[in-house]
Amino acid sequence: MLNLKPLEAVDYLIIGHLTVDLTPEGPRLGGTALYSGLTARALGLRVGIVTSWADEIPLGTLGDIPVASYPAEHSTTFRNEYTPQGRQQTLLHVASALDLYQVPEVWRSAPIVHLAPVAQEVEPSLVRSFPSALVGVTPQGWMRSWDPVGRVGVAEWPEADFVLSRSGAAILSIEDVGHNEERIEEIAASSRVLAVTEAAQGARLYWNGDVRRFRPPQVQEVDPTGAGDVFAAAFFSRLYVTRDPWEATRFATYLSAMSVTRPGLEGIPTLQEIEEGLVQVI
Repeated sequence: MLNLKPLEAVDYLIIGHLTVDLTPEGPRLGGTALYSGLTARALGLRVGIVTSWADEIPLGTLGDIPVASYPAEHSTTFRNEYTPQGRQQTLLHVASALDLYQVPEVWRSAPIVHLAPVAQEVEPSLVRSFPSALVGVTPQGWMRSWDPVGRVGVAEWPEADFVLSRSGAAILSIEDVGHNEERIEEIAASSRVLAVTEAAQGARLYWNGDVRRFRPPQVQEVDPTGAGDVFAAAFFSRLYVTRDPWEATRFATYLSAMSVTRPGLEGIPTLQEIEEGLVQVI
């Protein structure tokens, strides 16, 4: 059951699990819903999050962002280790699945809907549940599998064509597909707009049969956590305003690069960075 104060309409709806991320410094709040939600709020949007959460960590980090949270014995919990070969994840727990009936009625008219699975928890059919919205997907959680001890790897995504053909835009990391260029081409062929992030190399965008690369400014990386989620919220938000995927990618690439210069949630864009990012695309 929901335990919420009266809700108001939102501009940016995120559906996906907040996570517990186990780090050497202790557990901390994580997940696309967290980083994208805070980024969308920094961009001036009213944000709502639909998730499943077991209250292991207080959600005060989210500030005034309302959360429609459904019960779970354990929140989705990851152990992340960064190696020279990339991030290695272990999935320890998965919270409850998410579907349309869990989305508050007042939020179903949001102009931007971000489907943000991290562990197969978001029902793929949600992509057709918001016909008036820009539905953006970050499908990493649909493209993951895990072995009996929780080690996360790349998986097949049988609903890919269904989801991609019905969404307004999709964003994935090159790591989500194990650097498989053939798979990226297949996904691009099914997508209206596809952005592929490549860490320090920036991003590439596929649209209307064309592909362009966007290089980020050179920065000193401190912590890459959440950079892709910052990119996603910046991209979807700017795409909704401009309907220009090239401009949205330039803006998102800039803010994503700035985010890695600070640790953790300190990487959420500042007002100055947002203004500078907007100057980059004029």
